[in-house]
Amino acid sequence: MSFINNLANYNNKKSLANQFRNKRFAFFESQLKKLENGKTINILDVGGTESFWENRGYHEKKNIKITLLNLTKFETHYPNMVSVKGDACNLSEFADNSFDLVFSNSVIEHLYTSENQKLMADEVQRVGKNYYIQTPYKYFFVEPHYLLPYFQFLPKKTKIFVLSKTKLSRGTKISHEEAKDQAEQIILLSKNKMKELFPEAKIYQEKFLGMTKSLTAYNIEE
Repeated sequence: MSFINNLANYNNKKSLANQFRNKRFAFFESQLKKLENGKTINILDVGGTESFWENRGYHEKKNIKITLLNLTKFETHYPNMVSVKGDACNLSEFADNSFDLVFSNSVIEHLYTSENQKLMADEVQRVGKNYYIQTPYKYFFVEPHYLLPYFQFLPKKTKIFVLSKTKLSRGTKISHEEAKDQAEQIILLSKNKMKELFPEAKIYQEKFLGMTKSLTAYNIEE
């Protein structure tokens, strides 16, 4: 299990998970270049962390300002990053087209209901002139949160049992309450659903062994 956890550990720069994220981010940067016109680029990162951008050198990019929106506010350490408390499904504190780009990495699948996913998608497209929204693919053979094959298709009761009564997921078990919350929280998305939520988007498919591992809906124009 330690081997599996290491593969999925984003804090380990040599891990397979971090290699996937770096490859995705390289594609993101190829799209971000379209917005570089000598002016400051204002990014809203829904569910993001300071360390994510710091690890990629964005704390040194004076032409990019990043607002990190989460359920709780936290301390930031760089002048071009600010943390705010907010709700991905209700960004009413921001006016239409407030940001040059809305970015989100593996958040939209954590919203409990399809209705909440629609709310987030609508808000992203309202406050952002452009957007880049990534999520794990529903039909990839390994469920990425639990590292178990096809776990996403099990009944909720079975998921709760596996998570709370066994150590099959990441070599550990959690409380019944936490297992129930996680089983209800995560709703993975298909390609068709992403296109439904973001009808004007292109879909970038991250591949592993010829299979789609994650999806990114993006609409970035020069």
